[in-house]
Amino acid sequence: MQKHNYILLVAFTICFVTLSFSQHRRYAIKNGIGIQAGITQYDISTDNFSTTKSDGWLGGMLATVDLPHRIYTVSFGMQLSDNKMEILGSASSDMSDVKAVEYKLMAVQVGFLFHLKVFDELIMLEAGPQIQYNSKLQLTSDTQENYFISGYNNLKANEIEDINKFNFNGVGGVSLGLGAIKIRAHYIHGFTNILNKLNDADFNTNLKAKFKGNQAMTAFSIVIVF
Repeated sequence: MQKHNYILLVAFTICFVTLSFSQHRRYAIKNGIGIQAGITQYDISTDNFSTTKSDGWLGGMLATVDLPHRIYTVSFGMQLSDNKMEILGSASSDMSDVKAVEYKLMAVQVGFLFHLKVFDELIMLEAGPQIQYNSKLQLTSDTQENYFISGYNNLKANEIEDINKFNFNGVGGVSLGLGAIKIRAHYIHGFTNILNKLNDADFNTNLKAKFKGNQAMTAFSIVIVF
């Protein structure tokens, strides 16, 4: 009797272990860490100044979560960018010699993105929110700090450097590639008024219009995921 009980116990144990380890895992979630590097074109869309976009660079890291059972994946990333733009100005207040005054802006951007699988992982549409902390709008050349901004006869180039430091953006774009390497194109639009802090300054511009501008940034980068 004890022998039969022993045999039944062994058979039950084997069946239990076999069933436990043979169950299908429904969701195989894959996590990854990626690095990216690329180029940017930056501008501020505003009616207050005559601006021209210019080239810069970016680099960053991201964490990805691949959900095979979904038509989308998600990622969380941070990137550092060094951007440049130009605003028309002149060495004299009568604007007799108009030139481009170049500015640079460093920015740290933290964002959360959804990646829609259009054609598996070969083509993915991407969108999400982004928080940005940036530097002042700094002149690249000290020789232009006393230039007059085009459209104003008493507003100097160095007086518009102190802009909003915290901004909220929306990101949209597409990525192409399969496996570890992807090519990404993103457009970043600023929802907040990046020039709003200039309204707190006591400028003698003789104009009632407020300063208002939204940043526009295009980024092309290569992403490698490990």
